[in-house]
Amino acid sequence: MPPRFLSTLPLLLALGSAAALAQEDDLFAFIPAGGRTLLETAEAAGLPEDFATAISQDTGDAAHWREAIDAAGGLGLMGAEEDTLAGYLAVRAPFPLSDKPTDGRDLAMALCQSCHIITVVITQDRTREAWLGTMQSPSHIEIKMTEPERGLLADYLVLNAGIPIDEVPKELRAGGASY
Repeated sequence: MPPRFLSTLPLLLALGSAAALAQEDDLFAFIPAGGRTLLETAEAAGLPEDFATAISQDTGDAAHWREAIDAAGGLGLMGAEEDTLAGYLAVRAPFPLSDKPTDGRDLAMALCQSCHIITVVITQDRTREAWLGTMQSPSHIEIKMTEPERGLLADYLVLNAGIPIDEVPKELRAGGASY
């Protein structure tokens, strides 16, 4: 029989990983929520049934979804949050609420950080066209994303990037936020 410590090792490793993820979430908490997270928050507060049904059945552009959000009482969201959710739904809906696809923040965290620190991205205040231009550049074109996902990421960044460097945790400012 293995020592008691060895039998609990998988649990300890899992708890350590959970703690590391929680610390990472805290480190990146300054980055605004994406549409998936905003929808999860609104869902936890109680989505109106007609809005939940629309997500699983309807398609529409961001203006369509902004109207639906407004008709649902704003879902407890404000300004850029409403626009972020509307842009997310314009690209991703319809989908079952039980299986929410990635959003612009998710894409930025996974794809942009695969090559450089997220600060390079999140501190830039750029137009949609400028973001799309970067995504079409030779150094970014090979990133595995669909065209709608590129638009979703660009729209998320237009609404949520441009964060002043003094709002970025010091740990993420190292090296002048370069590649």
